[in-house]
Amino acid sequence: MKQFAELFAELDGSTSTLHKVQALRHYFEHAPAEDAAWAVYFLSGGKPKRTVPTRTLREVALQVSGLPDWLFEESYQAVGDLAETIAHVLPITPALASQSQGLAWWMQHRILPLRNLPDEERIPAVQACWSELTATERFLFVKLVGGGFRVGVSKLLVTRALSELAGLDAKLVATRMMGFADASNQPTAEQFSALLAAPDDSDTGQDPGRLGQPLPFFLAHPLQEEPEKLGALEDWLVEWKYDGIRAQVVKEGGQVWVWSRGEELVSEQFPELQAAFAHWPEGSILDGEILVWQGDAPAGFNALQGRLNRKVVSKKLMADAPVVFLAYDLLRLHGDNMVNLFQRERRTALEKFYASHHEQSTVNAMPRLLLSQSVKAHNWDALKLLREESRGRGVEGFMLKHLESKYGVGRTKADGLWWKWKIDPMTVDCVLVYAQRGHGRRASLYTDYT
Repeated sequence: MKQFAELFAELDGSTSTLHKVQALRHYFEHAPAEDAAWAVYFLSGGKPKRTVPTRTLREVALQVSGLPDWLFEESYQAVGDLAETIAHVLPITPALASQSQGLAWWMQHRILPLRNLPDEERIPAVQACWSELTATERFLFVKLVGGGFRVGVSKLLVTRALSELAGLDAKLVATRMMGFADASNQPTAEQFSALLAAPDDSDTGQDPGRLGQPLPFFLAHPLQEEPEKLGALEDWLVEWKYDGIRAQVVKEGGQVWVWSRGEELVSEQFPELQAAFAHWPEGSILDGEILVWQGDAPAGFNALQGRLNRKVVSKKLMADAPVVFLAYDLLRLHGDNMVNLFQRERRTALEKFYASHHEQSTVNAMPRLLLSQSVKAHNWDALKLLREESRGRGVEGFMLKHLESKYGVGRTKADGLWWKWKIDPMTVDCVLVYAQRGHGRRASLYTDYT
């Protein structure tokens, strides 16, 4: 716990990208593999379910500190962060066991078990944990049990540190990390070792022990200049930009896996997609957008929000908000990677895949696999006129993908260019009637306006 708390403090206290990468690399090089696995999980966006309610954390802090409720509240409003407030108000006690027990031990033996304890047992358990931790470790502990862990490090920096440490291509490491931060995954030393393992000629980046992994998403840059500067229109694939959930559908091991761009496994939220794509060939991965589709057009994003984060999806909800998968790209077929093919080649392969499988991808008389339209225009001026129809079509503008671009990792220009050419936002004249200060680093800034 001490090593990870020190890393957290070092990352949180620095604005230098180089310093952060060096700190990460040093930690991963010296930490036990089981601790490093959990560190990768958290630093790349993993968020396990809250194990202690905020109410309980506050109650225990009041008991241990002896502060009256009003003074704790004033302290919280001044600091703006619950974990930091608790770390400040608790009495200083010598740490007992945290020096010898690592992050993995704390997660497995102290933090995760708290979730299933009744309040009468959870409160003394939290007190016991705090008695063994330093102020810095208490701060981290509250962040982990309260589900509010955040630090100024992108997944890209974690990938960079690991690739430098292992001497591996960053794309390979990024592929291996996909799905690592999913809430259902409990990191292990073996998983961390697999991230750093030397590749062989057939290495696709997938861990054979973790079926259904997606590939890193390729992201577009916002287009802020006139499109004519991009060159000839015929060099670009133009598609409508939809407002849904970017996702990858994976068919592997006889199952269908649906992943959001945030690397959350959302298969159970869309059972009709699992049923519709069960006939896909093994080793297939498609990139696309999940949309609520009504008639011949997408519904607004609000219609899709009602489908999210549900453990059970009723038949009524599926009927009221029917979803489709609008396919953009074919990334893998029969287990063969296609990400290094040009966009024009992947588009041709996607069209063939769609022709072969869209009729079978029907559930409750509704086709669930749609193909993203390739928009045609004579020139950029004609395309600008089409773009003005965006709001009427329920879309956000255009996606522009160079026909000789490969499928890269993240928001990069190394593998070719993708641009998102969104319509201008609507504006409104208004009167500011209320402003509220933020939390954490923004505690002294008024950022929430009414």
